Amino acid sequence: MSTDTSTGPRARPARRSSVFERLAAFSYRHRWRALILWVVLVAGITGLSTAVGSAYHNDFSLPGTDSQAAQSVLERHGAAQADASVQIVVESEGGEGIRGSGVRDRVEEVLGTVEDLPSVTGVLSPYEDTSAVSRDGTVGYATVTLDGAAENVPKEHVAAIIDAAKSLDGDGIRAAVGGDAARGAEEAGGGAAEGAGILGALVILVFLFGSLVAASLPVVTALFAVGSSIGLIALASHFANVADFTPPIMMLVGLGVGIDYALLIFSRYRSELLRGAGPEQATRSALDAAGRTVFFAGCTVIIALMGLVALGLGSLQGVALAVALTVLVTMAASLTLLPALLGVFGARIRRQVAKRAEKSQRVEGAAWRRWATGVQRRPWTALLVSVVALGALAAPAAGMRLGFADAGNDAETTSSRQAYDMLADGFGPGFNGPLFVVSEGAADLGPVRTALADTPGVAAVSAPIPSEDGEAGTLLVFPESAPQDEATSALVKELRGDVLPPLEDETGARLLVGGSTAATEDFASTVSDRMPLFVAIVVGLSALLLLVVFRSVLIPLKAALLNLVSIGAALGAITLVFQHGWFGVEPGPIEAFIPVMIFAIVFGLSMDYEVFLLSRIHEEWERTKDPQAAVREGLAATGKVITAAAAIMIVVFAAFMLSPDRMLQQFGLGLAVAILLDAVVIRCLIVPAVMQLFGRRAWWLPVWLRRVLPRVELERR
Repeated sequence: MSTDTSTGPRARPARRSSVFERLAAFSYRHRWRALILWVVLVAGITGLSTAVGSAYHNDFSLPGTDSQAAQSVLERHGAAQADASVQIVVESEGGEGIRGSGVRDRVEEVLGTVEDLPSVTGVLSPYEDTSAVSRDGTVGYATVTLDGAAENVPKEHVAAIIDAAKSLDGDGIRAAVGGDAARGAEEAGGGAAEGAGILGALVILVFLFGSLVAASLPVVTALFAVGSSIGLIALASHFANVADFTPPIMMLVGLGVGIDYALLIFSRYRSELLRGAGPEQATRSALDAAGRTVFFAGCTVIIALMGLVALGLGSLQGVALAVALTVLVTMAASLTLLPALLGVFGARIRRQVAKRAEKSQRVEGAAWRRWATGVQRRPWTALLVSVVALGALAAPAAGMRLGFADAGNDAETTSSRQAYDMLADGFGPGFNGPLFVVSEGAADLGPVRTALADTPGVAAVSAPIPSEDGEAGTLLVFPESAPQDEATSALVKELRGDVLPPLEDETGARLLVGGSTAATEDFASTVSDRMPLFVAIVVGLSALLLLVVFRSVLIPLKAALLNLVSIGAALGAITLVFQHGWFGVEPGPIEAFIPVMIFAIVFGLSMDYEVFLLSRIHEEWERTKDPQAAVREGLAATGKVITAAAAIMIVVFAAFMLSPDRMLQQFGLGLAVAILLDAVVIRCLIVPAVMQLFGRRAWWLPVWLRRVLPRVELERR
């Protein structure tokens, strides 16, 4: 099959084709084989993953922490607290409260039903445990012990408990089920978030290219990549530790990155068509130029995600590997599936591009060229105003408090939230997050209980609960404050640092503070402690890649600093909305893994635009050696594409704020704000201003380093 590589005045000199060009040519010429292969691949992976199912598992264990040591003691000695439990909370304000005979008969009948349900190993009625009834007698709870950790109990089994409890509602009685297992059983999916994001992206692409067919290609490419990635991770969850919140994050990143990468390639393809190239040559040229950018940008995202492995946090490592795999598959789809689609629809797209070009009399990139000129006239003004604005937005992130949302942040319609509120009203806010003080080797816990009860901030302490073998005991410590309050965090530190050490010397026992509230504190503290190492690894490796590609010392430093600024501003926005409760959001801590995940993802994605813009600037610099003209022409060539790509990412990410899941809302807002600031403030204002101030020094590289570094061509014309 012949090609059009030698037609027209733009014929290229004979040279050896690059890997990207040969890959494009193969996919273009064997388009139907490539399409069939992708369809079979996605269908096969989807079918296999559906048949096998998934085995997602949340692992927030942190070896070496007090909370993990406490959990290990409980498991080693067969304590009941080692297994998950849920609370069936009952409220009756009429007559004798829940102690009334009519209420008691109904409650005991339901508890008898619950006792026979799957995964239930025991039920402790409020009529057997007098401490499980509030002082005014209006609220009581039954403890239902399950046969494993909360994340391992089948959701349908917990849902059956919730349904049984709800049968008590009516005639002055309210009932709800609380506990981590109950929250997990009620978790909703992404709802309309994915569909809204895809629809919004498609609308932007139609406006950009003026053709539904052309607009559909990036979306189709992204859907193929995301579909196969989700199936692969579902299969991988049987062999590795992958958290159950991984699929929506994969979809969030996969859709944004997939459409973004395909758009960068398709935009270059369209430019080649406008220059007179035929469909096949345009495809090869687009992959040879933009394909290199996509490959480098994808590698940068993967490197950033792999930095999460350095944190040593179990579930986050699985999420990082899953999202990195998504980016890798997306990159492969952009480099193989998209050329095949261009081969199928190339002739039609060429006619539409030519027809639209005839109608438009505007000079391509003229508006962006004028914008760059305006910024270059007042670089210090553009730089200072932008940096001050970003700094002001980033300032709240300094007071960010990490933790995990609990049932108090759930929707008021959920059973877990209703149980949370009833327990807080009946027993106090700290009852929803008791601390486990676990003792190993003490014969008498009386002195420990007395000391804990006298500690400021402690509302009550339970009687000692012995383990099955009698070698360990547990005291439930109920704070006066809610689980998410800063006062509770301070109490955990005081118990570990001041209260328990003297008691260990006195009793000769090993005393540990555990439970979900203490584990949350440990996780947040570990993330904060390891964050500097993570940032250093990601920034260092990314800067090294930019140094090799652009052969400049200042360019990598500028890119790293600007990315850090945009990420800080995004985290500041999250803090204002979710921690301080702006716009009516329920205030609470920021999910402990949100900052590191957003840093890894945004740092990688920001490099997409950095590489795309700088590669064109570098191309003009190599051709003209005029730094000011290089910036103007680079922005003129890429400004429209970067803005469109950013708009698509913003729409996809912001759509996830429609999700009922608080974690996904935080991800969506953080990523959307970061991309908005990166594309509008940094790429359109700060980068042109800084490059103007740098001048020729932007491309300075010491002679000795120039000799050592390998030469990598990002743009090949």
